[in-house]
Amino acid sequence: MTDHIEPANLPTAEAHRRRRIPLVWIIPILTGLIAAWLAWDTFSQRGPTITIAFDSAAGLTAGQSQLKYRNVVMGTVKTIAIAPDLSHVIVTVETVREAEALLTDQTIFWVVKPQLFAGNVTGLDTLLSGSYIGMRPVKEKGASQRSFTGQRDPPVLQASAKGTTYRLNSKRLGSISLGSPVYFRDLEVGTVLGWDVGDLASDVTIHTFVREPYDKYVHEDTLFWNASGISIKLTSGGVDVQFESLRAVLLGGIAFDTSSYPKSPVAPQHFHFPLYASQEVAKSAGFGRQLQLVSNFSGSVAGLSVGADVTLYGLKVGEVTDVSLVYQPKQDRIVAPVHYRIEADRITGISAAQGLAPGALAAEMVKRGLRATLQAPSLITGQKIVALEMMPDAPPAELEVDGNLYVVPSSEVGGFDSITRSANELLSKINRIDFDQIGRSLAGSFKGLDGIVNGPQLKKTLAALESTMVEAQDVLRKLDDGATPALKRLPDIAVQLQDSLTKANRLIGSLDKGYGDQSKFLRDIDRLMPQITETARSIRALSDLLARHPEALIKGRTNTGKE
Repeated sequence: MTDHIEPANLPTAEAHRRRRIPLVWIIPILTGLIAAWLAWDTFSQRGPTITIAFDSAAGLTAGQSQLKYRNVVMGTVKTIAIAPDLSHVIVTVETVREAEALLTDQTIFWVVKPQLFAGNVTGLDTLLSGSYIGMRPVKEKGASQRSFTGQRDPPVLQASAKGTTYRLNSKRLGSISLGSPVYFRDLEVGTVLGWDVGDLASDVTIHTFVREPYDKYVHEDTLFWNASGISIKLTSGGVDVQFESLRAVLLGGIAFDTSSYPKSPVAPQHFHFPLYASQEVAKSAGFGRQLQLVSNFSGSVAGLSVGADVTLYGLKVGEVTDVSLVYQPKQDRIVAPVHYRIEADRITGISAAQGLAPGALAAEMVKRGLRATLQAPSLITGQKIVALEMMPDAPPAELEVDGNLYVVPSSEVGGFDSITRSANELLSKINRIDFDQIGRSLAGSFKGLDGIVNGPQLKKTLAALESTMVEAQDVLRKLDDGATPALKRLPDIAVQLQDSLTKANRLIGSLDKGYGDQSKFLRDIDRLMPQITETARSIRALSDLLARHPEALIKGRTNTGKE
């Protein structure tokens, strides 16, 4: 018999359900995690969205074209749309996070594509990769910006370029363009960045960049001139052709030069310089101080124009800056003031030698006779220049000062004007001659001469002269007939004369032989002459003795010891 067990005392088994993720959900979960990480990574590297306005979207494609800086991708074009006013296109660009710090109000955008700009071919790499948007940020901090206006052309300089920018003032722009080169002693050291449009009413301000280390050669007295085109001059040595480079001929260019011994400091950033029309004009301006002069001419200034030369002793020392007409109430006359400038240091060492300032030097030269005259170097062209000449005989005058201008007295003596006045005076004298009276007198003289020539007295005179000539011919004929026998005897007479001359020569030879310098007769004479001299001396002594003692003829000579 088996034992009976109570149910309450039996152990109870408990069932537990384990919750497990099905394997089929692992893959979607992993996919979601990866997608979330990619989304977070993309969002974390994503920069701000910007808009750029361009004139045209040529070469750009939405979703494909990129924004690059130094060939590093900074964003991608998202959309391209037309502006509401239909004047331009708006390009929306999604940038990366690294580009956020570069998006300031100083950043420049442009479309990079193959083009010829500033004498260089740029964007050739886009022939295969396609056009993209280039950007050029600056190092200076600026205000953050998200809406920009793109440029049509790429910037001339990169933001990292080191150098100095200067402002050149000129009356006209000429052939200078954006990107034109800047030369210093035939080296390309800079470029033209642009110009101010707002000043075109009066002049043009050209922004010029000079790279380091060449900017240290730009001083405050540096000369800038337009080096565009080709300069052709006919000199005594032939044809002189000058140009900076072929690039300057095509694009225009600017050149500058500084004195070898600069006295002024290095020019700072944005310093203003005048831009001269040519190298010749710049060299005539010269380095250093300049004097602004004016001379009032009462005569004609026809042929004198702005830019004409001012010479001293035939050498150019400046140029004319203005020519006008002014009424002077005190003198009650109209004069033509000619304004010109000259370089004060052209006359080497004269200021230092006399210890005078340029104004005092000019005053001293005026006292010594410095005068301004008008001259015409070429009578063919008629162009005039201002010639400063020393005239010691000029009336006394002093240098006047009118504001910052020195008034140099003018003179009408000398030069082309004096020749013109002399010619006019000669013509006036010729005009005062009474040619009608002279003509009437000549007519009367010719009438009287005609009466004499055709009158009966001249005919009678000619008839008498003809008779006289006939008689003279008859006399000559008779003389010829009488002289013919004498002429026939001339040979015999010549022979007789020759014999006479021969005998005379023989006689002269005999005389010379008998009585000449080497003859015996002359030698005897030479010996006889001393004896005759001694005899004459004795006779003279005897005559003196008898004159004192006539008794000596009877008594003889007494020896008294005294004569």
